[in-house]
Amino acid sequence: MPHLSRLTSLAMALALLSGAPQLLAAEEPATLPATAVSGKAPLPLDELRTFAEVLDRIKSAYVEPVDDKTLLENAIKGMLSNLDPHSAYLEPEDFQELQESTSGEFGGLGIEVGAEDGFIKVVSPIDDTPASKAGIQPGDLIVKIDGQPTKGISLMDAVDKMRGKAGSKITLTLVRDGGQPFDVELVRAAIKVKSVKSQILEKGYGYVRITQFQVNTGEEVGKALAKLRKDNNGRLSGLVLDLRNNPGGVLQSAVEVSDHFLKKGLIVYTKGRIANSELRFSADPADASEGVPLVVLINGGSASAAEIVAGALQDHKRGVLMGTDSFGKGSVQTVLPLNNDRALKLTTALYYTPNGRSIQAQGIVPDIEVARAKVTREQDGETFKEADLAGHLGNGNGGADRPSASKKSAEPRPQDDDFQLGQALNLLKGLNVTREN
Repeated sequence: MPHLSRLTSLAMALALLSGAPQLLAAEEPATLPATAVSGKAPLPLDELRTFAEVLDRIKSAYVEPVDDKTLLENAIKGMLSNLDPHSAYLEPEDFQELQESTSGEFGGLGIEVGAEDGFIKVVSPIDDTPASKAGIQPGDLIVKIDGQPTKGISLMDAVDKMRGKAGSKITLTLVRDGGQPFDVELVRAAIKVKSVKSQILEKGYGYVRITQFQVNTGEEVGKALAKLRKDNNGRLSGLVLDLRNNPGGVLQSAVEVSDHFLKKGLIVYTKGRIANSELRFSADPADASEGVPLVVLINGGSASAAEIVAGALQDHKRGVLMGTDSFGKGSVQTVLPLNNDRALKLTTALYYTPNGRSIQAQGIVPDIEVARAKVTREQDGETFKEADLAGHLGNGNGGADRPSASKKSAEPRPQDDDFQLGQALNLLKGLNVTREN
C-alpha cells in the first residue's frame, strides 16, 4: 500500500476534483503548518488601505445598505474565484455537502461541472443519475438554468442553483459541439453513487467500471477482482478497466486502485510551494490483479484521480490505454477548515505521473485512439449451409452438424452497444492469441 507516513504534520486529505464542489476533496480536514501562513513578507499596506477605502465607499454610497459580513464574504469569494477554477470559499452548507459526498450519497442531478470562458461546462455525468439518463454528455455547455443565463456566474452559484429537493424539476439549456441551444428537463434525486461495478463480459474476460473515486473505492476494486476470478474458475484471461466519464475524487483511492495492478514503483507524486505538499506514493509487491492482461478505457470525461490511475498504468506499461484524450486536470485541492464552520478549498499542488508528466491542461493521450461510435449490425439474410442439405456427409472427425437453423439468438451484452468496450475486448483477445503462440 502507499507510504502514508509521508503525510506528516499537514495531515493532508487530498483529492483531485474536476471543479465540482459536490465531490469531497479530503478524507479529513487539513491544516497548513505555521510556517506556510506566517508572514514572510510585510503586509501590502497600500493595497489594504485601498480595500478599506472601497469598503467604506460601498457602505456609504451604494444605492442599498449592505452589511459588513456580506461585503467581506463576497470579497473572499472573489479573491479565491480568480485564482483558478477549483479554489473556492465554502460556506457551511457547501462544506457540509462536500464532507458528505465521500460516502457516495448526495442530492442533485448527478453531474460534475467546471468553469470555462465564463460558462459552466459538463465534465461528466455520473452513471445511473438523472443527468446520465437524460443523455447529458461531457463537454456540454450549460448556458441557462431554469431560463436564467449562466454566463458570468460563479461555479459555486451554478451548483447551488442546480441543487434542490429530490423530486423537484429543473430545466437546463445546453449547447453541444457549437450547435443550437436545446432544453433538457430533469427531476432532482437523492444521488447514491455505486463507485465500482463489475461483470464477466465473456468467458475469461472481466470488466470493472469505476464511476468515481470515493473513500472505499480501492477496497471495492479489490473485492471485484476477487469475485471476477471466482466466477471464472479462478483465472481471468483479460480485464477491461473502465474510467470513462469518471470525474475523479479522493487521491488516496486512486493510489490504492493503481496499487492493485502494480507490484513496484512510483504511482504518483505531488509538488507544491509548501514542503508538506510534496508527497510520493509507491506500490507494494502485492498484485490483486495477478498480472492479468489489461485494457484501460478513458475519454474526455476522465479527470483528476482517474487520470492518475491511467497515467500510472501507462507509464509502467501495465496496460493498454484506449479511447480519447482525458480531461487534463492535474491539480490537487486541500480542504482547509476555518473556525466558523466554513472552509477554503485551495489548490496547493500539481501531481505528476511516475515518468514526471504533468497532465495539467493537456490530459492523458491513449495508446490507441478509439472514438465513441454507434455500430449498426446487419442481420444475416436467410442462408443455407452444407449441414442444411439433405443427405449431406457427416464430419469426418466426428464433429456435430451445425445447420443454420440451430443458431440461437444471443443474449444482449454490454460490448454489443458500446463500440469502445467492444474494441477493448477484441484487443484483449488478440493479446491472448499472440501470447499463446
